[in-house]
Amino acid sequence: MEYRKFGRTGLKVSAISLGTMAFGRWIDEEASAVILDQALDQGINLVDTANVYGAGESERILGRLLKERRHDIVLATKVHGRVGEGVNDGGQSRYHIFKAVEDSLKRLNTDYLDLYQVHRFDPHTPLEETLRALDDLVRQGKVRYIGASNFAAWQLAKAHGVSALHGLERFESLQPEYSLISREIEQEIIPFVQSEQVAVIVYSPLGRGILSGKYRAGEAAPKDSRLAAGEQRLEQLLEKNALAVAEAIKPLAEERGLTPAQFALSWVLSRPGITSAILGASKPHHIAEAAASWDVRLTESELTQVDEALSKLAQGKISVLH
Repeated sequence: MEYRKFGRTGLKVSAISLGTMAFGRWIDEEASAVILDQALDQGINLVDTANVYGAGESERILGRLLKERRHDIVLATKVHGRVGEGVNDGGQSRYHIFKAVEDSLKRLNTDYLDLYQVHRFDPHTPLEETLRALDDLVRQGKVRYIGASNFAAWQLAKAHGVSALHGLERFESLQPEYSLISREIEQEIIPFVQSEQVAVIVYSPLGRGILSGKYRAGEAAPKDSRLAAGEQRLEQLLEKNALAVAEAIKPLAEERGLTPAQFALSWVLSRPGITSAILGASKPHHIAEAAASWDVRLTESELTQVDEALSKLAQGKISVLH
């Protein structure tokens, strides 16, 4: 396993991290335990969850499973989503953050969080209020580092400005979506984070499973898949010519001796500015397949080949769906 510097900090995290959105939502605790043990045994040291995953069940399962291995990992969770019926049971006010962090600590059975991330931008709460609350949590020892998820470049830049102006902890990481299907962060976010030494922990590097080849045009989705369950974001990706992209990388993967999923993951880890890619495993073979190739990095020539193939696809010069 490769370990990469966490932005400008002295922390090091695994190039592959374990996402636990499936824990308590799509898989039970027994299946979650197998995946967690396998991931940690393979050298993954960054485990990512959120207080809204499985209505808190993901955190509860991790809290029961980690036990003596807690101090071997970098544990990350998030705050923002609605967790109750109360008018203040969501967002990033000081009120909600202070309550949410205590609830997460209790569910995770830990005294501290290594990384506490705001799940998305909150236009209804001043950034100074959010950052002061997070800064207080760091000073209290309940949080080691703070990060953001799903921020635009201007939102992260504004947050950094507020932190610098008031001498507060700043967001040391950003968690955006990134894959061969979703490359929007290359326009502004990647140049910004490289300039400011911000760690980037990307989610959905396999395009929510599309790039693994599990979905095919004209065929019904596998019964146990997220598409069959009606996941909205997955349906949105499929509207972006995602199946064609998945088909386009198959010959490139075969040439390198990789499965499509391994190739897509290696592509993400070979791109500039990426610290870690979250593997949202729901079956043991997801970890095993990734582990067989996660030290593979694509060459500049191979990265160029990918860009050329996708450019031709976008221009309609090649057809890969039959």
